Amino acid sequence: MTAKEFNDLVIPLSKQLYRYAFRYLEDKDDSQDAVQEVFVKLWNMRSELAELRNVEAFAIRVMRNYCLDRFKLKKTIRLDAAEYFGNRTTEEPGPDRSMEISDSLILIRRVIDEMPEPQRSVVRLRDIEGYDNDEIADILGMPNGTIRVILSRGRNRIRTVFAKYYGYENERNKNLVAEIL
Repeated sequence: MTAKEFNDLVIPLSKQLYRYAFRYLEDKDDSQDAVQEVFVKLWNMRSELAELRNVEAFAIRVMRNYCLDRFKLKKTIRLDAAEYFGNRTTEEPGPDRSMEISDSLILIRRVIDEMPEPQRSVVRLRDIEGYDNDEIADILGMPNGTIRVILSRGRNRIRTVFAKYYGYENERNKNLVAEIL
């Protein structure tokens, strides 16, 4: 695809791409940046664009993926004790409780890291990054029902490890696991 063809086919999509980005990002500057980023990506792919039947649909898909990536960055949370305390309570917990939660979060990270794919990805996307099941299904290209099953198995794996590590005979440990998960 030549520069003239690119200007004739792709550049006129800028308003449509901007509106699409604004629906996701809800910020004028971020949406304008998104359009520019997508144009750069499309320009780098211009040889492949010539082979497509519907360049507009492809451009929208690229914008959608870009917006989802940006949205994911905004939604990502850190899995550490400071983040946990900041989201859960207004008062600082005692040193024992703080250490217990910190150890639990380290254990959760370790268990997730040891999960096989796609279980690891599904649990991270759902429970750490905050995506809903439909978004995860789109990202991973899997049916929604499969995502639910994989997520359930991943969470059960975490619960099993906690049960072995802390033991459920202690009611406080049982409540800690329920609170974290």
